[in-house]
This record gives sequence, structure tokens and C-alpha cells, in this order.
Amino acid sequence: MSSKHHKVKVGISIGDFNGIGPEIIMKCLRDKTITDFFTPVIFGSGKLFSYQKNIFKLNLNFNYIPGADQAQAGRLNMVNLWKDNVNVSFGKPTEESTKMAVESLEAATEALLAGDIDVLVTAPINKDEMMKLGFKHAGHTGYLEEKAGKKALMFMVTDDLKVAVSTHHIPIAEVAQNITKERIIKQVKMLNESLKLDFGINKPKIAVLGLNPHAGDGGAIGNEEKEIINPALKTLQDSGFLAFGPYPADSFFQPEKYMHFDAVLAMYHDQGLAPFKTIAYEDGVNFTAGLPFVRTSPDHGVAYDIAGQNRADEQSFMEAIFTAIKIYENRSEYRDLVANQLRRATTDNGVDEDLPEEAEL
Repeated sequence: MSSKHHKVKVGISIGDFNGIGPEIIMKCLRDKTITDFFTPVIFGSGKLFSYQKNIFKLNLNFNYIPGADQAQAGRLNMVNLWKDNVNVSFGKPTEESTKMAVESLEAATEALLAGDIDVLVTAPINKDEMMKLGFKHAGHTGYLEEKAGKKALMFMVTDDLKVAVSTHHIPIAEVAQNITKERIIKQVKMLNESLKLDFGINKPKIAVLGLNPHAGDGGAIGNEEKEIINPALKTLQDSGFLAFGPYPADSFFQPEKYMHFDAVLAMYHDQGLAPFKTIAYEDGVNFTAGLPFVRTSPDHGVAYDIAGQNRADEQSFMEAIFTAIKIYENRSEYRDLVANQLRRATTDNGVDEDLPEEAEL
């Protein structure tokens, strides 16, 4: 069904409920007209949300359902995963809050893979506590890669700034050994595809940062730029990609520089996310690019320091919801465009032609 005639079902995992997850979720949904724009499906607990909505003085009515396939348009749907009472201890993770975060994510992901929801928006989790309980991944990205059977890219986005990171949640000591020519080439191609399919940019220009201070300073401060990054860029440019660099990270994030590009590939987590979060502030969204489904999240964490105090700002989570919807619609429009081109090609030539590789979502 074309996205023009389809109200997007937004699946929401609740994260660690002792953080600010349920608070920002409910604040996003408190406007009674919100269901005019999408159909929310929360994977949570009726008793938990009833308890917290009273604390935050929010007037919300949930439609409790056994599965996401029974979500109703025009209502705040909740897949009621736990019917028992829940012990809330704002400001600190507990085994119960961590277990619920894992189960909410797993249930939401299964619904996404089954097509019962269209996109997934995840509230913040405590990665360390989840791994202590046996969760195998240091964050959402690795988990979703495993479920999709495909590598992804952590992509932080706003309208004006989009930053991906080559290496995700690994120690700084391991970054250099994980930077390879092949990896950079693959990631730039993934970025290029995402910018076209997910954001409607026809000829993306991508900036690639150096790994070392001053981008290696000609080899005086490390050789990764000369031996890995430059050769990768040469191969990409010879193939027609508009990829440039490597740029020194310390001076790149000035408006007159980064705004000339559609996206930036940083070499490691903090190199890209520190400036992004400073510039984007409350408007930033974490998008997991390169997967066959759409997942976004806010660009902040569990915020235990303000949990339960009615101080959490829902702006980034709201941005995550509407960014997910827009990406879903962009992909749907792209599919419609490719289908129309195929029909014209079949009519003109009398033969079917394969979809271009970049259309395979």
C-alpha cells in the first residue's frame, strides 16, 4: 500500500523504565491529535504506565492489546507484556527494569519483522546492565544487525547534519585495527544508498574524517590516512561516488565546512557523536542505516539523574518518531517510483528488467 494512504504503525520499546523512557514516550503521546499522524504501538506494561502517568500528571488512555497485529488506528495501543505489578526505583537500574527493557525490545523487533508494525522507535537502554543479564550486544545496533542478518551503520541525523561512525561501541584502543580500506568503502556505499533511499538526496556528497590528529599531517602523526583512508577514497571516487577527505576532525564541524556535505563518516564513536550532540542538541536522532527495516531512537541516554522528576524533554524522542515515519514514507515512494519505471520498461521493451541493486530494501 502506498504510504500516501497508509497511517504508519510506530512500534515503541520502552527502554529502562527506571530512566526517562516511559516519561518521554507518554509526553510525546499526550496531545490527543497525535494519532491523526500515526498509530502508536507501545510494547510495555499497563500497570507500569498507569503508575508513571499519575506521577507525571498525564491524561492518557491506552488500548491494551495482546499483539501488535490488533492495533487500532486513532488509539494509543499497548501490547501488555506484563500484567503483574512492577517495582519502580527511579534513578537506578534493577534486574526487573533491565529484564523488561530486553523483553520489550525483543517483542517489538519480532513485530517489526512480522510486519505488524512499520517502524521501530526505541527508548534508551542501559547496555551494561543488559549484558550482565545475558544480552549479547553492546547496544541496539548489534542486536538489530543479528536479527536482520545484515551489517548496519550508526547514523545520527538532523535536517542539517548527518553523521555516521565507522566503528561503534568498541574501546578506543581497538579503533585503529578496525579501520580498513574495505570497511570504509562499504560504509560510504551504505551511506550513499541511505541518503538516496531514506532521505531523497539524488547525488550525495560525503565527507570522510581522518583518524589521527590533523588527519595524520602527511604521515607525521600516523599512517592510517595515507595507507587506508586515502586509497579507499580513491577507489570510491573512481567508481563515481562523491566522497571526499580525509578531513581533520578538530576543525571540520564548523557550519561553513560541514554544511557543504550531505553526510559525514567519522572514524569512531566520540569523534562523530560529540560534535553532533553539541550541534544538534535536542533535535538529534539515531537512525540505524542499512537495514531492511526502519529503526530510530533519541540521541540521549537513560538520564537516571532526572528520572521521576518530570524534567525530561521529549523533543528528541518526538524527532525520532517523525524521522522514522519520514524515512518509511521515502522508502515507500522510492519503491513506487521503481515499480512505475519497471512497468514502463516492460511496456516499452516487452521484457522484464531486474530491480537495481540499490532498491533492495
